[in-house]
Amino acid sequence: MINSSEIKKILFDLGADLCGIAPVERFNNAPEGFNPKDIFSNCKSVVAFAKGVPSASMLSGNWTVYTHVTASVFLELDRICLNACCQLNKLGVGAVMIPSDDPYEYWDEEKKQGKGILSLKHAGELAGIGVIGKNTLLVNKELGNMMNLGALLIDAEVEYDPMITESYCHEKCRACINNCPMKALDGITADQKLCRSHVFTQSSKGFWLYNCNKCRTLCQNALGTSK
Repeated sequence: MINSSEIKKILFDLGADLCGIAPVERFNNAPEGFNPKDIFSNCKSVVAFAKGVPSASMLSGNWTVYTHVTASVFLELDRICLNACCQLNKLGVGAVMIPSDDPYEYWDEEKKQGKGILSLKHAGELAGIGVIGKNTLLVNKELGNMMNLGALLIDAEVEYDPMITESYCHEKCRACINNCPMKALDGITADQKLCRSHVFTQSSKGFWLYNCNKCRTLCQNALGTSK
């Protein structure tokens, strides 16, 4: 039977920078329809992983660069996840790939709110690779919030990682909340309708670009908690 070290080696060899594993029971409080077992009834463990993004590209202030890097990292996460699932399948482990970004099914038109089939930031927190900050982004001690996330579901029970119990946000820090142009953050959630009305722009050629990343770049933990 495969163990957690072997699973993580597969992910790391494929290019993941972080990897943690949570038992499916940690997701018991997930909203109805968004539990791992709603996706894969045989799921016993959730493998969450992250790929770091080049911080200079994210901090450059050029929206074409930021958009392209973000999209490229999503493709890389999907490549890692697909190949990990294929390797695990050869080892007799059932593995289900979770999209790192699109597509997803849930959409509330009035609230302009979309939800992935599994919340990757919550999966990352439950698997011990980071903590969700006031900006609603997952923060890791080494990578900060300069990372994007992926996950896969497996039908094997393995050794699990502990969750991080400390908070990386300083109690009085409100940098992300106070500097959000749309006041979409309250320290717990993000109002997607407000955020979406500002975060995207369209070039004269018709390309969609990200237009804001202040919640990420102004965070005191953007580059890690020790930086």
